[in-house]
Amino acid sequence: MKKNARLAVVVACAMTALLAVAGLAGCSGSSTGSSASSSASTSSYTLVNAGKLTVESDLAYPPLESVNAQTSKPEGFTVDMLSAICSKMGIELNYLPAQKFDNIIPSIKQGGKADVGASSFTITDARKQEIDFTDSYMDSNQGIVTKADSSATTADALNVEGMKIAVQSGTTGEEWVQENLPKATCVPLDDTIGAMNGCEAGQYNAVVADLPVMSYMCKNSYTDLKVAKEIPTGEQYGIVVSKDNPGLTAAINKALQEIKADGTMDSLEKKWFGQTL
Repeated sequence: MKKNARLAVVVACAMTALLAVAGLAGCSGSSTGSSASSSASTSSYTLVNAGKLTVESDLAYPPLESVNAQTSKPEGFTVDMLSAICSKMGIELNYLPAQKFDNIIPSIKQGGKADVGASSFTITDARKQEIDFTDSYMDSNQGIVTKADSSATTADALNVEGMKIAVQSGTTGEEWVQENLPKATCVPLDDTIGAMNGCEAGQYNAVVADLPVMSYMCKNSYTDLKVAKEIPTGEQYGIVVSKDNPGLTAAINKALQEIKADGTMDSLEKKWFGQTL
């Protein structure tokens, strides 16, 4: 074989090898996961139901997450936010029926039922021992709610024997009452709506829960109750994800950054709270 002909064969073989490698790279990926985003992300993740982000929530925390009385469908800021996140990720949003709040983190940790928990979970070190959190999407403090004509509206006034303070079981509001109102009786309930109903009926002297929700409920549903005091706890909400699914946490964080950058988050805050937060 002549020198020039031999060189041409060598070049042709090299090009063939390069094309074969490129073809393999284009076909690589997780057989059990989905692309983390339609854009150039290398993260992969698994989903309980292919093509859907399955969510657990107590759906009893308006305006963040609740059930529409007319349609029986989930609604609220968190629901709309997750819908926007799913749109960025190229998947559908799938809510399970309402779950008991303090069962959600154990359920996500165990796996198999839902991909994430989204029920206004405050990011705490204790919870991070069990599951992972996404980046925070909202800041919050706690609020003390009493009857509008109540004279016992301060922590000192409520921290006496005989006072009953309603909270949602498993929340940071419950922790605050246990730590700061030890003389009062802390009454844990399944949801905050039950706590507000009981306070309105005179069963409880106060309710302690997240300020954005307390403000909204007093303004829109319980006009004879008031936010008597804001408690500056400096909390932040995150979405709960299993430690076994870090690619999903990364994918949600990416989509979360995108909806913050393109103005979607501001629009949702204005829709549900009347202003950006």
